[in-house]
Amino acid sequence: MTEKNLKNAFDRFKVMAWLTGVVLAFLTLVAIPYKYIFHFTGHWTSLAWMAHGWLYLIYFIVTLALALDAKWSWKKSVLLLLAGTVPFMSFVAERKVRAELGF
Repeated sequence: MTEKNLKNAFDRFKVMAWLTGVVLAFLTLVAIPYKYIFHFTGHWTSLAWMAHGWLYLIYFIVTLALALDAKWSWKKSVLLLLAGTVPFMSFVAERKVRAELGF
């Protein structure tokens, strides 16, 4: 794997980590209280969760491709894949990967 290809894979990962993280943070901080604390209903919450699902699917594919390109262990790969499901963790994962790869 060339340095340029690894950089491109990381760039894709970075974009998806941030998109997935921002949407999940919004859902956690806004949509969940909106629905369960204030007991409001809105069709937008279900659409936002669906958007996060699709973004996570893309995040999963991009992260898996990066993990294979970087030849990471399966344990590290699984932890990175799960980072898109824990609020704010994708930001932490992106920062750690950037530091490790030196980008």
